[in-house]
Amino acid sequence: MKPLTVDEYEAIARERMERSAYDYYAGGSGDERTLAANRSAFDTIALRPRVLVDVNHVDLRTTILGQSIEFPVMLAPTAFNRLAHPEGELAAARAARASGTIMIGSTLSTCALEDVAGACGGGLWFQLYVYKDRAMTQELVARAEACGYRALVLTVDTPLLGRRYRDVRNNFALPAGISMRNFEAAMSNAGRWGAHSSFSAYVHDLFDATLTWDAVSWLRAQTRLPVLIKGILTAEDARLAVDNGVDGVIVSNHGGRQLDGAVASIRALPEVADTVAGRLEVLMDGGVRRGSDVLKALALGARAVCIGRPYLWALAAAGEEGVRDVLGLLREELTLAMALSGKPTVASVDRTLIA
Repeated sequence: MKPLTVDEYEAIARERMERSAYDYYAGGSGDERTLAANRSAFDTIALRPRVLVDVNHVDLRTTILGQSIEFPVMLAPTAFNRLAHPEGELAAARAARASGTIMIGSTLSTCALEDVAGACGGGLWFQLYVYKDRAMTQELVARAEACGYRALVLTVDTPLLGRRYRDVRNNFALPAGISMRNFEAAMSNAGRWGAHSSFSAYVHDLFDATLTWDAVSWLRAQTRLPVLIKGILTAEDARLAVDNGVDGVIVSNHGGRQLDGAVASIRALPEVADTVAGRLEVLMDGGVRRGSDVLKALALGARAVCIGRPYLWALAAAGEEGVRDVLGLLREELTLAMALSGKPTVASVDRTLIA
């Protein structure tokens, strides 16, 4: 029997993966309080289901920045997918395409962004870190635009890397044969840790910790693509996102991997959604493990959610088929949760569903 829950996929992944690789995916920063809060916060949110509503047909389709998707679950940008499976990001992108949704490819991919785009025929977004050498970032943007990526997602919560004790204890490093492929051609020094003693040192040495909102204007001048900001948790920053003309925000605490003690993403979502008031797209990630979690996020103002660890566990368990399966599982659970809540369409889901 195939796994029936995301947690069952994780159990398989834990058995199959090298310990340091599993811990890299599973772990958070500090005492992992925010990592735990991302999950537990969903458990404290109760739904107010309506009855005597025609739910014979439940329609999960929606659009994000004008791009149609079959259901409001996307693949979040996650680094080093080949730690889970030899085909890595290629398998995940194919699964997203087959499932009718969007994958956000990572700057720190273990497959080149051109290969990922070629594997699934387009429809991807690209997540971006800004390096101290802006020419490196400009090249990534140009490459993503040239091969058909349809939006850029600027991650802003990583000026430095959070202290991740599991990785320190494991002396985490990429194994032989796996590298950051987006840098291997023109930017080989960024594609390997080389002189950097750890991944944390790599981030400290190469990522631009001086970023301000001026960087958003700079990025918008480099591309014709829509720009989203990932890592927004407050009304104040949401307001600045609107003021700076971005096209969307992703409410995220980086999966509990940056500031330990930061608010859970689902807790931050309502104030961000209320602040932007429909002026730009709002997505969220962090802690989503069930279709009912997706429903709660939609009710609190998200246009869609992004999943990271759930698809990585599925990738480790069964490659492309596993990712398709976990997306199908969440789709089925969301369909049932919407039907039992008296919400036959995504558009019908609103704040009145939350107790």
